[in-house]
Amino acid sequence: MPGTRRSPSIESIDKNAPVTRLLLVDDDESNLLSLDAALEGTADELVSVRSGEEALREILERDFAAILLDVKMPGLDGFETAEMIRNRKRSRHTPILFLTGYRSDDQLFRGYHLGAVDFLFKPIIPEILRSKVSVFVELARNANLVKEQAEILGRAEQRFRMLLEAAPDAMLILGEDGRITLVNTRTEELFQRKRRELLGRHFSELVPQWTFATQAHGMEMLAVCSNGKMFPADLTSSPLRTEEGLLTTVVVRDISERKLAEERIRRLNSELESRVAARTKELVRSNETLRQFAWAASHDLQEPLRNVIIFSQLLARKITPEQNEEGMNFLDEILTGGRRLERLLQALREYVQASDAGQHELVATDALLCLKGAIENLGASIVELDAKIEHGPLPRVFAVPVLLIQIFQNLIGNSLKYRSSEPVRIRIDHAVADEEFTFSVQDNGIGIDAEYHDRVFGVFKRLGAEREGIGMGLAICKTAVERWGGRIWVESEVGRGSTFRFTIPNASGSS
Repeated sequence: MPGTRRSPSIESIDKNAPVTRLLLVDDDESNLLSLDAALEGTADELVSVRSGEEALREILERDFAAILLDVKMPGLDGFETAEMIRNRKRSRHTPILFLTGYRSDDQLFRGYHLGAVDFLFKPIIPEILRSKVSVFVELARNANLVKEQAEILGRAEQRFRMLLEAAPDAMLILGEDGRITLVNTRTEELFQRKRRELLGRHFSELVPQWTFATQAHGMEMLAVCSNGKMFPADLTSSPLRTEEGLLTTVVVRDISERKLAEERIRRLNSELESRVAARTKELVRSNETLRQFAWAASHDLQEPLRNVIIFSQLLARKITPEQNEEGMNFLDEILTGGRRLERLLQALREYVQASDAGQHELVATDALLCLKGAIENLGASIVELDAKIEHGPLPRVFAVPVLLIQIFQNLIGNSLKYRSSEPVRIRIDHAVADEEFTFSVQDNGIGIDAEYHDRVFGVFKRLGAEREGIGMGLAICKTAVERWGGRIWVESEVGRGSTFRFTIPNASGSS
């Protein structure tokens, strides 16, 4: 049926883009339907009319990529319609393809005289029709594209000029000879010269060091004001090829304030580095003094403390409860305090050893062998409590073996110490990521309240005085783990056991 039909492909076309149309003119409806079917998809719209008069009305309102015009029609025939189309300025150059069932030299001469671009003879072969019409559709689309691009370029130039003026930095455009062809207002302010004084000058008059060979992003050079005063500037240049030749856009930023700030920061950093170096030296000396004191205290006090314990035990043998009950009580307190102090000094010595061992080189270590060593050291307590210790496969890691044994031993010992009324169950596992191994020691003990999760890793920190221990085990673990760059933490709730986790960097990146 004659009318306007939009091609299915129009949905994929930008709604703002010009629509490409074909005008089909034939008084025979069946011919129009055949043309419509043959040309489907070639253009965005197919407009079908059945007379020359209707064709002229359509041309008044819309533009067409091409017109397919039947020669023989009642009323205005094809040639008369074509002549009127050519007399109108809007459609003067629209391609016309005549459709005819007769081959006549007179018709050909007259058609081409009226500006026809081609003749198609009926019956029309669809492939030939589509091929010829597609050429004119593509030409129309290209023409529309050129027009659209010209409009875009015009708007872009306008925006460029607006942006040029709004820019916070001086912006200049140079010709191929390095002379200034365009500047913004900020350029006038920065160089203290009027625009008319700048245009036509060579850019090297403003920046003496500049040449085309030195163009770069972020190049720092000295620029010169009209009064001869120089200031540091940051230059960025970009080449742009145009119809007028190669142009260069140059952005000039005054960095005087930045240079002053950098100098102030440099001086402050230098002073800070000196202070940090002095403070670090002092801390190293202080830490070494404390380490030596802790070692001396834990080692040198051991012998006199042992004498106190031994002579207290000898004295206890000579006094019976019947002779002096109060004296016996005093001796028990002395022995209890002495033994606790002995364990405390031993733990302090282990803490110092853990700190020193962390300075040793990390070596490939079998974590499973370290765990077995720790379990063997705790063998008597494990048997006494009938504790069940389970573990999965453990990896080889880069660590200090003596420290890893001590960590396993202290964490398992902690689980044995803070057990619940249930049979002791301890599970050791690990997980691996690209950057670290994470080991876990899980128990079914009494658990730890959330407020103590960080405090338990402090020196001499215990959950309660009723439990045996001196509060150094977890502090030793923390010191050892942090020595090789790892972390240690606890996940626990009161009455629901605890899971201690610690990490070892995955130096090999293996899994």
